Order: sequence, then structure tokens, then C-alpha cells
Amino acid sequence: MRHRTVAELMTPRAVTVRPGTAFKEVARLLHEFDITAVPVVDETGHPVGVVSEADLLRRRTAGAAPTAEDLMTSPAVTARAEWSVVRAARVMQRHGVKRLPVVDADGRVVGVLSRSDLIRLFFRQDHAIQQEVVEDVLTRTLGIAPSSITVEVDDGLVTLSGTVSRPELLPVIVRLCQSVDGVVDVDNRLTCAAATADSG
Repeated sequence: MRHRTVAELMTPRAVTVRPGTAFKEVARLLHEFDITAVPVVDETGHPVGVVSEADLLRRRTAGAAPTAEDLMTSPAVTARAEWSVVRAARVMQRHGVKRLPVVDADGRVVGVLSRSDLIRLFFRQDHAIQQEVVEDVLTRTLGIAPSSITVEVDDGLVTLSGTVSRPELLPVIVRLCQSVDGVVDVDNRLTCAAATADSG
């Protein structure tokens, strides 16, 4: 089972500015490309900060700042292209940012990942989610026969019913299903075969 990577969801060829870019030019780029923030990079393409719409508005009210260097929030919070989108989402949440410049192994900006890119995951079709749960989670990862568990998906809600052989499998199955891209929640109705036999 494989998580989507940042490289698969990010917007490549990110719009960037240099530290000396003027206030008005930064504002123009945000408007022209319909983006909410732009990475500030040095002459080697390494991020040194990020200028957001909020940064522009703050400095506008305090007196216009002349360059991106005066406006930017620094240091830049970045993501690596090979990261899972789950890791990137946690970094966004931890730092309270809506966009992450994505850097390669050399630390140069190669794209931008936004919250709207992450939200696209939740528009994944139910049948694709169901297929991944059955084939990757149950069959390939856990070695469980698909016939022993019924998997239903409705608007990202995964309902599991059927029996498993060992009780310790229950939390593992749920956790792996929750990690599948597009899953909103898991309704666990599974029972353990041993427990069923004991009760009879």
C-alpha cells in the first residue's frame, strides 16, 4: 500500500520572486496567477522565505514595504518532493500555513503544494477507494481473503463487515483503511471469529 507523494499533487514550476522584488510586483503576481503566497528564493533557487497575501496586507497598513525581503515570513517552511502527502499536511497544520514550497534533494524549489491540492484527494471516486482497500490493504498487505470481509464505500466513508481470525487484526485493519487516500472515516462492524465461537 502506497501513499501519494507531494510530487504527485504539487503544482510544478512554482511562481517565485527574489528578495529584491518590489511590493507591487509581488502583489501583481499573486493576482495574475490567482495564488495566495509566493516563495522567495535566492540566486541559487533556494527558498529564504514566503510572502503571503496576509503579509502584503499587514505591511500595507503599516506603510508599504519596498521589497519581498521586507515582506516575507522567514525561514520558509518547506516540503520535500518525496514526502507523503500525509506528512506534508501535518507540517501545514503544525505551522499554520496554507502553502508549502516543495524542494528537491539539493534544497531548490521545484513546486508548491497548497491546501487545495490536498483537498483534491477527498474527491477520489468511491470505487477506487474500495478497490485499494480490498486489493492493497486486505489482500496484499494483510493476506486476508477478500471474501471474508465486505467493503462498502459511500462518499469516502468505508464500512467494514465480516469476521477476522484474530482480534489484534481489528485495529490494524481500521488504521490501514484510514490511511488510504480519500477515506473520510471508517465504520468498523467487523467481528472476531474466535469471539463468535466462544459465545456459541
